[in-house]
Amino acid sequence: MENVAKRIKTGSNVLIGTHNGHFHADEALAVHMLRQLPTYASASLVRTRDPAVLATCHTVVDVGGEYDASQNRYDHHQRTFTTTFPGRPTKLSSAGLVYMHFGRTLVAQKLQQNEEAEGVDVIWRKVYESFIEALDAHDNGISAYDPDALAAAGIEKRFSEGGFGLGAVVGRLNPNWNDVRPSDPVEAQAHEDTHFEAASKRIGEEFDRELDYYTKAWLPARAIVHAAYAKRLEFDPEGRIMVFDGLSVPWKDHLYTLEEDQKVEDKNKVLYVLYPEKPAPDAKWRIQAVPVSKDSFQSRKALPESWRGARDSALDEICGVPGGVFVHASGFIGGNKTYEGAKAMADKACSF
Repeated sequence: MENVAKRIKTGSNVLIGTHNGHFHADEALAVHMLRQLPTYASASLVRTRDPAVLATCHTVVDVGGEYDASQNRYDHHQRTFTTTFPGRPTKLSSAGLVYMHFGRTLVAQKLQQNEEAEGVDVIWRKVYESFIEALDAHDNGISAYDPDALAAAGIEKRFSEGGFGLGAVVGRLNPNWNDVRPSDPVEAQAHEDTHFEAASKRIGEEFDRELDYYTKAWLPARAIVHAAYAKRLEFDPEGRIMVFDGLSVPWKDHLYTLEEDQKVEDKNKVLYVLYPEKPAPDAKWRIQAVPVSKDSFQSRKALPESWRGARDSALDEICGVPGGVFVHASGFIGGNKTYEGAKAMADKACSF
């Protein structure tokens, strides 16, 4: 057994184990998530591949060749491993495994609700799809798009995305190959562990922000979007215009879910969303075209081409609605000085 006495903190009965050497985003996040739970709040960490040392650990992630939640073993590298998150197709990494087993507790803890509450399940699934799944795919070498299908279609990448995916953010915190390292093995490992701790903190900050957003902003918006969606026929007989009274909220995810759940036909899907720029009586209003998907730059029905790039009186003359402020050059959003003006723009855009 290797000498780890100099490498771990004392005073804690809980020891988390993961592998040493080059680290990845999945185990860095797995360790962070565990540390947010009361059981692991004061846990020590050892990074090793020594089976004898790992056997002394309370919980082991991303190493050891074993997945057994009853024994707190969460590795995914064994040949027989095929586990996925409920309802999702992507094979899990250590981050996905830890989140699958402990994520509900993390969400409930943040919401200060029972784990059986509806909102807990909604956010548990949403955070996996929006954040964790990308890490699982990255660590398992799974592309977001089928490479063969892209090649067959002749689709080429137009530019570099800058390498700022979640995996790359953690990967660049590894020591460089030519960094000077201590000659003493224990000191060298401690030096490497310092880099890992920085990486775990970094990816953990992103996870914490994601969880904060979905618990504090996204979930409270759900009821508001549902109410606006239920009233959409008051503004357009085909339900193509949705209006928020007083203030806009994060609406895209909730809208897509409502339409999917209700199996809405394309002709009756929402095309434009109206909302004030700020919660004030004299606020200007925005008209936003609904994208074809959450992250798409393509709109279901962009504002008319003849309006695009026009502003103020020039826009009034072109579209025939007074009070125009602007229409973006791509047609995904526009503005008017009043609700009545924005609504008239939406009515006209629907008829194009």
